[in-house]
Amino acid sequence: MKARRIVARSLLAALLTAQMGALPVLAGDDPRIRAYQEQLDRMEKEMREMRARLRALEEARDRPRGASAETAAPAAAAPAGTPEPIAGPGTSEQNRKIDVLATEVERLKQALVLPEHKELKSLYGLGPAASKVYQVDRGLSIGGYGEYNFQKYVSDQQGKRDRFDVLRFVLYTGYKFSDRILMNAELEFEHAVVGEDTVTSDSGEATVEFAYLDFLLWQQLNVRAGLLLVPMGFINEIHEPPFFHGVLRPEVERSIIPTTWREGGVGFFGTIVPGLEYRAYLMNSLNAAGYKSSGIRSARQLGNRAFAEDLAGTARLDYTPFAGTMIGASFFAGDAGQNGEFDGDKPNAFTLLWEAHAQVRYRGLELRALGAMTSIDDAGTLSRAAGQTVAEDIFGFYAEAAYDVLPLVFPDTTQYLSPFFRYEIFDTQDKVPRGFRRAPGNDVQLYTVGLDYKPHPQVVLKLEYRNFNAGGNKPRADEVNLGAGFVF
Repeated sequence: MKARRIVARSLLAALLTAQMGALPVLAGDDPRIRAYQEQLDRMEKEMREMRARLRALEEARDRPRGASAETAAPAAAAPAGTPEPIAGPGTSEQNRKIDVLATEVERLKQALVLPEHKELKSLYGLGPAASKVYQVDRGLSIGGYGEYNFQKYVSDQQGKRDRFDVLRFVLYTGYKFSDRILMNAELEFEHAVVGEDTVTSDSGEATVEFAYLDFLLWQQLNVRAGLLLVPMGFINEIHEPPFFHGVLRPEVERSIIPTTWREGGVGFFGTIVPGLEYRAYLMNSLNAAGYKSSGIRSARQLGNRAFAEDLAGTARLDYTPFAGTMIGASFFAGDAGQNGEFDGDKPNAFTLLWEAHAQVRYRGLELRALGAMTSIDDAGTLSRAAGQTVAEDIFGFYAEAAYDVLPLVFPDTTQYLSPFFRYEIFDTQDKVPRGFRRAPGNDVQLYTVGLDYKPHPQVVLKLEYRNFNAGGNKPRADEVNLGAGFVF
């Protein structure tokens, strides 16, 4: 009998704990919480009724045969801590109800207190971890990723030495104010140390990669404003290490599309029809003072007191005809002079960067290709001001193939092992202005072969070999790179 009382008291305590402990953690005006409260109230009432019935059953069982309730002798107490099943007519049904009630109470406690696990998946053009805020019902979301690598140069050309680097650690912080309004931000720390010299005299960086507000109106039309990722290529928006091949990002998506690239702006995004998605923003443009013979990477303003004398438009369209296949294109266009003086002149420096991309995923096979081109007006004026040749035309292309071989050996495995190969060709001096010479070493063919292993879908270990063939008399050292990354 004592054991049964312990069971009943434990269940009642669990109910009270759920009511008094778990619910205040959440917003009191949430209709879901009110529904949970009502359900717990009903269950507590049922518990009281069941305790009364159990008490009556105990008294009936302990009463000697033929004795009245008043003359029944007290039952011998069971040893402390000894569980005892309830005996008597109908008691098996009572036991079943108690078990069901205990299970339901535990489920409710977990639903109220413990966050529900969500599968990481890409939404609205962002990486899976960066998309976590879209999957919470209300309030705060936390995600992130990190990657580090060891880089060994096959030769010591250009004074390069082997090195280990904590490449970056990133935190995603989101907050969902309501079903239609949310904030999302990426805070990134690069190269481990920020704000002080190291033995290499190089400091890392602490940056805001993006920070924006979304206003989710309806499927076809939503509004985004703040510091935005430029929606170009594969890597600029989805750059979490488990979701691209190789230790280092493709060079075409660094030298031609200057990943990671973000500017301040406002615009629209949505799904026109199922399988057809778009993003279109008005942003501050590049600053042509950063144009170099190596490309436009240094012209990014990155939200740091960015000049907005000249604005630019960018748009992207992706079509998914069926699962695993995607084709699309994007562009960025606008003047980049920012009302600045270049060699005594104020050029517009109109810049057009466009790219087209395609991807196929079928079972273990993954194929990806991307081509990009940039054209720059007033390149002669910019070259004289920069003291180096700024190209009129820049281009890049790469193709990549990978195959997950583990399912061939272990069909039910959740792990991943994929050899891959990537071919890249790019030239940041494809066409130079009249009267200027090409800067050597910018016409590059790059062959990358490697292996990615995921012991868990959110953890990756990587190995790659990169072979550079650079034009002119400025060769580049080949590399063997080891890396690891994670996302959460």
